[in-house]
Amino acid sequence: MKQRRRIYYSEAQRAEIWDRWKRGEPQSAIGRSFDRASSSIYNVLAPTGGIRPVPRKRPDISLTLTEREEISRGIACKQSIRWIAARLNRSPSTISREIQRNNGLRAYRATKADKAAWERAHRPKPCKLAMNSALSDAVSIKLELEWSPQQISGWLKREYPGNGAMQISHETIYKTLFIQARGALKKELQQHLRSKRAIRRSVHTGKEYDTRGQIPDMVSIRERPASVEDRALPGHWEGDLIAGSNNSYIATLVERHTRYVMLIKVADRKTKTVIDALIQHARRLPDELYKSLAWDRGGELSDHKRFTLATDIQVYFCDPRSPWQRGSNENTNGLLRQYFPREPTCQFIRRSTWT
Repeated sequence: MKQRRRIYYSEAQRAEIWDRWKRGEPQSAIGRSFDRASSSIYNVLAPTGGIRPVPRKRPDISLTLTEREEISRGIACKQSIRWIAARLNRSPSTISREIQRNNGLRAYRATKADKAAWERAHRPKPCKLAMNSALSDAVSIKLELEWSPQQISGWLKREYPGNGAMQISHETIYKTLFIQARGALKKELQQHLRSKRAIRRSVHTGKEYDTRGQIPDMVSIRERPASVEDRALPGHWEGDLIAGSNNSYIATLVERHTRYVMLIKVADRKTKTVIDALIQHARRLPDELYKSLAWDRGGELSDHKRFTLATDIQVYFCDPRSPWQRGSNENTNGLLRQYFPREPTCQFIRRSTWT
């Protein structure tokens, strides 16, 4: 059997892969841009769980390759360590240690010494969960109870106020789960995350529908009044339609000021069905509590003008691949996925929670 040729990416190519991944491009699209299979892109992303590694850099006080070449020339010219140190404006002890740890006066080579110093300097910062078993146990227990990292982080702040050793951010929990080199949390705990993903996705990654971009007369969210942005006044909502198994659908609405959530069960994703349900639901609320609606670019709201005429509620549409523009709704959808998954074997939301 012919062995497959291993694919290597240069540092510049790896940087481009991470830039594209951060922008939300799928692995298949990134692979096509390099004329490679998506599996080769996965091999770049997977070792750090889809989280871009922090680029390494040398401390300013470290010896440079140029300085090491000066040391090598000084040794070749049989100059003293003090003479070399004075020429480089360094301490003689710094030059002495540099030579001793790199094979001494007779075998010192600048390039090899510089490469060895770079390798020795690779000391990753210890993970907080790996250093605190009590904190690690608390986080593991909550993950097994299907708590999200955000919920765990908030609970720790309330449970241990003023105790920084027993508090941790949700990002650190995600990094510890996805970057297994940290070794503080078992990999099996990933299965308790609501997304069930093997690697972390960019916040800009969104669903793609063929009908997106074809909504007539849509008003961009950029034209929404500035007073809406600071969440000071109630009545401005964010919405989306999420799909479950067996062709089940729920329209999710989140009020920006109070974060109040309302769910609307709809029979299908047809425009008429969704618009009729939104109109019926909007009439249950006072006018002052429903002034605008921000929606994704899904085709289910292509008849948004009928909704506005019936309710006097202006609909604003997000930019392509910009789910962060309705962040409250996106976060809520992520929480709902624990109870309304796509998998057919899981349970649905209890009917009592629908409106």
